[in-house]
Amino acid sequence: MKLLNFTIIKLTICLAVGILLAHHLKLNFQYVLYVTIALVSLLGICWLMLKSKINRSPLFGIIAYLCMTGVGMTSYNIQNEKLRPQHYTNLSSSENYNTIVFKIKERLKPDAYNDKYIATIKSFNDKTAIGRLLINIKRDSIPKHISIDDVFFTSSELKQIQKPLNPHQFDYNKYLELQQVHHQLYLNSTTILQLSDSKSTIYGYADALRRKININLAKAGFEDEVLSIMNALLLGQRQTIDKTIYNNYVNSGTIHILAVSGLHVGLILWILNALFKPLLYLKYGHFIRPFVLVIILWSFAVIASLSPSVTRAVTMFSIISIAMHLKRRTNIYNTLVISAFWILLIEPTFLFAVGFQMSYLAVLGIVSIQPIIYNLWKPKYWIIDKPWQIFTVTLAAQAGVVPISLFYFHQFPGLFFISNLVVIPFLGIILGLGLLVIALALMNMLHSSIVSIYSFIIDSLNGFIAWVAQYENFLFRDIPFTMPQVIVCYIIIIGLVQLYKFRNFKWTATSLIAIIILQGVNFYNKYKIQNDAFVVFNKSRKTMIGFKQHKKLTIYHNLDSTKLESDYAIKNYKIGESLNFIISDSLQSVYQYKDKVILAIDSLGIYKGITFQPNYILLRNSPKLNLNRVIDSLKPQLIIADASNYKSYLKRWKATCRHKKIPFHQTNEKGAFIIE
Repeated sequence: MKLLNFTIIKLTICLAVGILLAHHLKLNFQYVLYVTIALVSLLGICWLMLKSKINRSPLFGIIAYLCMTGVGMTSYNIQNEKLRPQHYTNLSSSENYNTIVFKIKERLKPDAYNDKYIATIKSFNDKTAIGRLLINIKRDSIPKHISIDDVFFTSSELKQIQKPLNPHQFDYNKYLELQQVHHQLYLNSTTILQLSDSKSTIYGYADALRRKININLAKAGFEDEVLSIMNALLLGQRQTIDKTIYNNYVNSGTIHILAVSGLHVGLILWILNALFKPLLYLKYGHFIRPFVLVIILWSFAVIASLSPSVTRAVTMFSIISIAMHLKRRTNIYNTLVISAFWILLIEPTFLFAVGFQMSYLAVLGIVSIQPIIYNLWKPKYWIIDKPWQIFTVTLAAQAGVVPISLFYFHQFPGLFFISNLVVIPFLGIILGLGLLVIALALMNMLHSSIVSIYSFIIDSLNGFIAWVAQYENFLFRDIPFTMPQVIVCYIIIIGLVQLYKFRNFKWTATSLIAIIILQGVNFYNKYKIQNDAFVVFNKSRKTMIGFKQHKKLTIYHNLDSTKLESDYAIKNYKIGESLNFIISDSLQSVYQYKDKVILAIDSLGIYKGITFQPNYILLRNSPKLNLNRVIDSLKPQLIIADASNYKSYLKRWKATCRHKKIPFHQTNEKGAFIIE
């Protein structure tokens, strides 16, 4: 591929490989650092020895790529705060309760019971410390608004972040680990004391500005639904969007417009270029304008919380803007890769962020696939050509993100082209007018007529999105898709694009071989799911037992039938195991799976008089019984207790099993119980 002739692309690939190796192998940081320093020194020696012969020396190239791989591993480990002696996990503590001073760093989307924040630790048990925590503050327990940079004191117990308790469940623990968050606190007004509300970082000032904008917009007459969309479109904050509205954007294939990304930044840069065009008439205008544009773009990025997508977009468009004003030719692939290189060098964990991955893949799809689709038909008339351009851009972007989107979200919006065809042309107007609305609101000059017009535009946008989303037959849900399928699909896409460009045997063979491998992966996935399984799911206050036979799952439960259909544990298991049929049934007292017999004892506590010896006993709905007698009488191999039992009972049963030296499986600690 000609693209690999660009040195920066090769170096960025090596950097990414280094990050992946450091993430998965967990090698000793000191050894990695020493090896990297040795490679850098060796690279310098080779450069001094070869100099003019560097371009013809494969040895220099190999050392350079190994060096960059080492830099990727080192960069990843440097970001790992747990390796530093000041990290709170490395400070000894014999107490259950710890005195902690922390500063609010980021506001997260709240749940039904708690407001959530990411906080940085200032001190831990009176020692200066570093680290990050997930803070859960009981909703409405603190009347004062909590802002970024607020400092608090607490004496509380560190809690582990819950790991997945059901098969194929999203691993929130691992997600937060990538953000250097390893524990959480549950707080309320009695366990928290505010020490400071002064601003000390640029993020704090940005949060204060966002809050002031929202207060002024609310005073001007904007309602909550409109405000939530404005916050997402213009300020990069999606925490307050109503769940129904958010799902409508997901199901219509337009969720990308609610995440500030390349589309938004590109439109904003286009608007700013027009506004600051008069600067070009000044003596040093060609240097002043890009400087001003870059400052404004990065200020916007900070206000939008420097999310992976907006960071990528602002970095890329900053490079493009500077190159344009310096009259330098820009290769879009080079520009993309340069932005990725610097982002990954500074924030290596962005490589694992879904937004980062999808934003780059979408842009790569547009720049590589859109010209091919557009050249298939070139309309003569402008009125047809513009919609066709938008359609081809949308189609190319979807082609770039479909494999990874199916892997993460397991659904595909069939009407994405209709919704994007309508929304994208008007997004520039929405953004431009929105920035004007915010500027007028900050100056307290926002007229009620402008509020009415802009509210009507946002309401119309939401209404159109809801209309598209209602056609659920065009939303393809619950599509199983694995990482090997993702990788092979991208090989196929690359092969077909290159085949269109060069039309030679090499790319024909590559595409056909990749298609055959994809079929092989599909056959392997089907073979892998042929096994049967018996599963006791973890479900708070309820009991769910699954019996999997090939592609059929029978669920024995005491849930409401409507809740069962939307239960995430069942949906995740269905997708992860590629199931076609789910059958609902009532709970039973005895289950037999292969050569194992499972006796379920419910709240009635009936177990006497049975004529068989169970292998396992399942305790559910808090039966009042003497577990010592049950074990002595039935002599089971294992005791299982699901999440429908009282916690006090679970604690007592656990102690009994430890005394009796019999295994005890508690689903709300160890996760679902599975026999395969």
